Amino acid sequence: MPPQCAHPFAEAPLQPEQFTAVMAHLGPWLPDRPDLPPVGIAVSGGGDSLCLAWLATHWRKNLLAFVVDHGLRENSAAEARLTLERLAAIGVPARLLTLTNLRKGSGMAERARHARYAILAQACHDAGCIDLLLGHQADDQAETVAMRQRAGSGPDGLAGMAWVTALPTMRLVRPLLGFSRIALRNTLQAQGLAWVDDPSNEDRKAERVRVRQYFAQDPAAHLACWQEAARQGQGRRLRQHILAAAQAYAGALLPLGWACLGTTLPESAVLASFVRTVGGLVYPPAHTAVAGLYQHSNGGTVCGVQLVKHQSQWFLVRERAALQAPVPLQANQMWDQRFLVSQISGSVPQGAYIGAAGLGIPRAARMGWPAQFCATLPAIWVQGQRVAIPHLGVWQDTALQGLEIVFQPPTSLCPGSFYGAEV
Repeated sequence: MPPQCAHPFAEAPLQPEQFTAVMAHLGPWLPDRPDLPPVGIAVSGGGDSLCLAWLATHWRKNLLAFVVDHGLRENSAAEARLTLERLAAIGVPARLLTLTNLRKGSGMAERARHARYAILAQACHDAGCIDLLLGHQADDQAETVAMRQRAGSGPDGLAGMAWVTALPTMRLVRPLLGFSRIALRNTLQAQGLAWVDDPSNEDRKAERVRVRQYFAQDPAAHLACWQEAARQGQGRRLRQHILAAAQAYAGALLPLGWACLGTTLPESAVLASFVRTVGGLVYPPAHTAVAGLYQHSNGGTVCGVQLVKHQSQWFLVRERAALQAPVPLQANQMWDQRFLVSQISGSVPQGAYIGAAGLGIPRAARMGWPAQFCATLPAIWVQGQRVAIPHLGVWQDTALQGLEIVFQPPTSLCPGSFYGAEV
């Protein structure tokens, strides 16, 4: 359950006890022991994330901060080093993560965000972190809702950012959504701590900056947008619970990457959630797109996913034409946005690729599944020859038997995210 937030835009410096109380709502957490993985913290060096790091030191000892240098500003490297020094001064160990392939131009903010989360996810994996704290605060939440209102978002979008977002291998936790930007900076000032100011936060070309400046002139609208996120978030939580119950009744998601839906198709929202997961999508397809699947007795295709009938049962399977092309095999690699190469032990043949298994798999190896289903499984190819299909236990090259590939789509079938606030 998200924490109670009496007034998100109070300006008084925060006390560590307030933060600790919030964290109690956002668990469970691993015990605070040095022999267990740390809790990660994404620290940009700005006032929000640096205050988050300071507050976290009063909550637990086993922490690890990640500082991302995007390399987009002339002094970004110096700012990153300064942030590492400030983290060391408050007793937080940190690692520097450097992005080297970002280029200025169209869509830079969105590209930078995707690159940042990708490198943070990899860093958490390397460190064993299953929780990553983010510094989004109440002002960010209100601004997000205001922008989504202008874009015509529905109820789920107006729920804003989740307090907890459950990803396949970790959780993103936003414990500051009930505290204001001013309160966080006042907290740092009270402790004599400095932070880095990003000049892009004053650039009116960004919609978020324009919304922020509008809120400065209309505090009532500011609070109303935050409260809207709280109200819509409660509704989204309820809808998630209802959807989860319906999913459990409707069918089963298999580790082979397809889903069995039984003899009767579920209602649209449930079907869309299965399509999202089988297709490796971040968001479910629109209701209008899914509606077409009910109109044909033999199924259909939507967003790279096929609805097919096999032995009187409905199945959702990845569309072969939509599968990712083969790519060189390497550890911690995601193929087709759905299958993770989680382990490579032993020798890997030179020139090995991971790609779709394709047709031509012997009937005896298919474990009773149709050829078109098995064709969508990941396989290892060397010089044009299929040498392994791990999910079917096919190993023509025994040196690859230490290879593990797991079905891990970007969004769980039933996301375990917390929205809203008890206001």
